[in-house]
Amino acid sequence: MTRSKFRFPETGPHAVAPWGVRKGYGDEHFLSDYRFQAPREDPELAEVFVYTPRMSYDPGETVEFHGSTTADTWTLQIYRDGHAPEMVHEVFDLPGTFTRTSETAYMDGCDWPVLHSWTIPEGQRPGFYRVVSTCLRKDGERFVQHHFFVVRPTPETRQGKILFMLATGTWTAYNDWGGANHYFGTWGPNGNEGSPHLSLHRPWTRGMLWLPKGAARIAQNRIPEMNDLPGYPSKEWGYSHGFGQYYAAAGWAQFDRHFAVWAERQGYGFDIITQTDLHLRPGILDDYTCLVTVGHDEYWSWDMRKTVEDFVERGGNFSRFGGNFLWQIRLEEDGARQVCWKTKAPKMDPVRDDPEQKHLLTASWESGGVNWPGASTVGVNGCHGMYGSWGGFAPRGSRGFTVYRPEHWVFEGTDLRYADVFGAEAGIFGYEVDGLNYTFERGLPYPVADPGVPEGIDILAMSPAVLFEYEHEGPGYRYYVRDSDLVGLAELAAEETPVARRNYQYGSGMVTSMKRGKGEVLTAGSCEWIMGLTRRDPFTEAITRNALDRFGGEA
Repeated sequence: MTRSKFRFPETGPHAVAPWGVRKGYGDEHFLSDYRFQAPREDPELAEVFVYTPRMSYDPGETVEFHGSTTADTWTLQIYRDGHAPEMVHEVFDLPGTFTRTSETAYMDGCDWPVLHSWTIPEGQRPGFYRVVSTCLRKDGERFVQHHFFVVRPTPETRQGKILFMLATGTWTAYNDWGGANHYFGTWGPNGNEGSPHLSLHRPWTRGMLWLPKGAARIAQNRIPEMNDLPGYPSKEWGYSHGFGQYYAAAGWAQFDRHFAVWAERQGYGFDIITQTDLHLRPGILDDYTCLVTVGHDEYWSWDMRKTVEDFVERGGNFSRFGGNFLWQIRLEEDGARQVCWKTKAPKMDPVRDDPEQKHLLTASWESGGVNWPGASTVGVNGCHGMYGSWGGFAPRGSRGFTVYRPEHWVFEGTDLRYADVFGAEAGIFGYEVDGLNYTFERGLPYPVADPGVPEGIDILAMSPAVLFEYEHEGPGYRYYVRDSDLVGLAELAAEETPVARRNYQYGSGMVTSMKRGKGEVLTAGSCEWIMGLTRRDPFTEAITRNALDRFGGEA
């Protein structure tokens, strides 16, 4: 269709997101009501939602948009997102078709009909494609919904030696559209639990794929004053602006997009895949020298990890600018369903008693049931890091990393010295970070020889973190997580629970480097590292460039 000069821009008016509400949570949670996004199904408040059967496609394949709308007509637009977003397809006045949404769509899928399809042109540029569906209401207000798909590279369209993998396992884990995610929701005998099964055949909750400028992040922007109340900026902002409760915890808008925009602006040639691509197509790494992940990088499958370790052993390189390497998942139905039983896994995961499958138990990597610490793959562990710079989690801690081995190649050209702190002004340390059990000898940190931690890991920089909120009594004080994560992870650990609790409660976030076979792994174990790129911190930018230039070729 001929492109029109008329657009439905994100700067226009937005409808307040529709919410379902489940009562029954007590004061141990930040919100007394758990809110999730779901269709209102009210013709007086027109809406439109779409999803695609898969997250990624090859050029020449047809993308089918399954949808439901209470509007008479609606519009669909597709942008290749990045430093300079580009419109690639749009269609106006599509006829509206309404289909009721199941109460268990979060785990069974929406099962809506195909309302539109688009065949990706041969030779289409690889990348992240944002789908914008809109409709007008009777009062002239515009309802906007965002979805996405990735166009995979081909030998003819490949853009460089760097492959950027989106943390879509984590996106899925936090997507509560339709009633639940892996954390909270309407699953379970009492209808008030997170679901171990999540379908990809549903939309994404509002805020995970697009955010307005100024949307709050989880980490706090300022150091709290003495006796300030605990701060949860994203919860407060999301609640008041009608965005998903977990919009800031994962997704393209809050994390992965920051790297894509920065890397394109810097002139790096890179291609994008999803974690599902890595799981189902391990050979996709063969034509690249550098794999990159960023942001909130919490959920991986066994196959994903094995593929990456083999890639590095053969001479590939892995740059991980992200934090929270914690949970094993399983993918079912050709990647259309994600499974993670988390702390329920030892009692409820069906593979727990299967000798051939029990290694796929969907618990934490460091748990006694899995016993494959993340340091084997990424050089750091999730349970030995965790939280900083928000709520009661070290709210006045360092927002940056302290340098200990400035002679390492990653610091070349930065002028950083031993004991220097970098990235604090940009807030690159938080909200979830990864580290190791460590000791100091003559002023330098060294990993402790714990089970599953490879030899030869160099700790280049680090800062302290915690796995529980220090609570202070006072009028109006209310805490969000408290020590619930510490309790849950300690119960899963191989050690006795009291020992594990002591081992996990204090941690760190680290920048580490390790050789593995013929390749190398560099990890900056913090979700917020990407903010050093967006906020133009010169040290964070230089370190990131050093890694990409060494592993993937100069920009």
